[in-house]
Amino acid sequence: MAKPRVYKTEAIVLKRTNLGEADKILSLYTPNLGKIRAVAKGVRRPKSKLGGHVETLTHSSMMLAKGRNLDIITQSQTIDSFLPLRSDLWQTSCALYTAELVDRFTEEHIENYPVYKLLLSTINSIVEADDIDLLLRYFEIHLTSFMGYKPQLHSCINCKKELEPVENYFSASGGGVLCPNCRAAEPRVRPLSLNALKVMRLFQGSNYEQARKVKLNPGLSKELETTMREYIRYILEREVKSVEFLDQLRRT
Repeated sequence: MAKPRVYKTEAIVLKRTNLGEADKILSLYTPNLGKIRAVAKGVRRPKSKLGGHVETLTHSSMMLAKGRNLDIITQSQTIDSFLPLRSDLWQTSCALYTAELVDRFTEEHIENYPVYKLLLSTINSIVEADDIDLLLRYFEIHLTSFMGYKPQLHSCINCKKELEPVENYFSASGGGVLCPNCRAAEPRVRPLSLNALKVMRLFQGSNYEQARKVKLNPGLSKELETTMREYIRYILEREVKSVEFLDQLRRT
C-alpha cells in the first residue's frame, strides 16, 4: 500500500548531512517504515522550529510530506533527547556507534521492528549500563541476527558436529564456529575460547536483563570485541568509522 502524501511516524535520527545553505538530509530509523532519508528544510537557521527536535540520536515524533526524491519533515516533536547521555563523551560515542551500525546494515524502506526496538533500548540502556562494552556486544550479536547474519555457535559450520567444550575457532567468512579438526576449512579463523563461546551463546539466547548479569574480565571483553568487530567488518566489507574514535577515546 502506498504511503499517504502526509504521514506521521516515530523516528530515531541516525545521522545528518548538510544540504545547500540551510537544509539537512536526515537518516531516520522508524518502527514501521524501516530506514528513510528525509530533508529538514531551513533547520540550520537560528530560528528554525525543527532545531533541537532533529538532532542526531534524538527520538522524535515527526510529520513528513512525500517529496519527489526525498520526503520533507514538516513537523517534529522530541520524545526523548537522551540528555544524560550527551554530557558524557564516551557514552555519546557508544550511542553513535550503534546508530552508525544500524545505518550501515539497513537498506531504505525495509521494515524491521526488532532492529528499531533494539536500537532504542540500547541507547536508553547506555546511561545506566554497568558495563557498556558488554551492552555493545549484546547489541552487535542481536543486530547481526536480526539482519540475517546470526552466527552459528552450537555446531561446527563445516562438519556440523556439536562443538566440544574446548578452544574452537571463529570464522567471519563462514559466519560461525569451526571445531579444532575443521579449522583449516576456512581461509581466516581466530581462536575462540570456551568462555567467549559461552558468553556469545548466552547473549544470543537471552534478553538484556539476563545478559547484563554476566561479569566480563578485561581479557574476555577484548576477545569478544575483536571477534565481533572482525565479523561486522566482513559482513559490511568496510571499517565502521566510529570504531576508530572509540579506540582513540579508550587510549586517552
